[in-house]
Parts: sequence; C-alpha cells; structure tokens
Amino acid sequence: MTQNTIIEKVNNLLREEFEIEPDLLVPEASLKDDLEIDSLDFVDIVVLIDREFGFKPTTEELKKVKTLNELYRYIEQHA
Repeated sequence: MTQNTIIEKVNNLLREEFEIEPDLLVPEASLKDDLEIDSLDFVDIVVLIDREFGFKPTTEELKKVKTLNELYRYIEQHA
C-alpha cells in the first residue's frame, strides 16, 4: 500500500467518523490539539485501523503518535 493511499484513507476516515474539516488535515496537525482527538476517540481509531488496514494497534501504541504524519507513518510501518 502506498503512502498516498494511506493518507487518503486516513483523511477520509477522520472526515467521516470525526467530522474533521478537510483543511485541518495537514501532516503537521497535532491529533489532540489541532484535531481534538481525545482518548475515547483513539479507541475508535483502533477499530477503524483494524477494519481499513487489517491490523489492530494497541491504544498504548497510538498514544505515542502525536501528529497526523506520525499516524500515517505508523500505519505504513504496520500494514
């Protein structure tokens, strides 16, 4: 899976599931501060990643991911 495909899928999931405005979905965006993703949202993200990318990250692993770009790279490394 290419990085562009991952970026497109992740951005679509965030827009659809969390109603995040597309202009906020930039690589340097902070998941917590800029996108306002909280700890309960991370649980949902685990489920979405499992469904879309075929692996189940732990919530602890995702807590280390701070920016949208780090999330893209994390998925790329594990998918």
